[in-house]
Amino acid sequence: MATLGPGDGSIKVYTKREGLASRVGHDLTLEASRWNAEVTVDPDDITRSSVSATVDGGSFEVLEGQGGAMPLSDKDRADIRKNVTQKVLTSGQIQFRSTAVESLGDGRFALNGDLTISGAGRPVRIDLTQSGERVSGRTTIRQTDFGIKPSSAMLGALKVADSVDIEVDVRLPSG
Repeated sequence: MATLGPGDGSIKVYTKREGLASRVGHDLTLEASRWNAEVTVDPDDITRSSVSATVDGGSFEVLEGQGGAMPLSDKDRADIRKNVTQKVLTSGQIQFRSTAVESLGDGRFALNGDLTISGAGRPVRIDLTQSGERVSGRTTIRQTDFGIKPSSAMLGALKVADSVDIEVDVRLPSG
């Protein structure tokens, strides 16, 4: 078993904007700066591998804001971070526990498990690709499935889309 953290890769969240005033908002890229994962990889049978990860919900930083009427300011970034911490991820921790790994061939596999956000758990599937020591993949979740009301502004004319993408990219330890 190996313990991984931010020095081994990244966990990013991508949000999109919607609504009548979506042109003034930004599509965001956020990255967790505090997380850890316990990973067991069976090189002889990938289906016997497992992952258990915890992300500090208060550690998300705004990496990028695309679109919008104006570039994101430092104040905008601070406001977004505060909103994520206080209104979106109220429990503070995000947890993932794998339940099964399926080999899809050609260095691809599906990691199935339970994702818990703000106390609500749901099954998810993350399609992953391994290339050498790196494993990367992405999944899409709906905030409302976890009891999260997507953020909105301007009397609801500008909203964060319900669907958000979660991307992982890590370097597995050798040996």
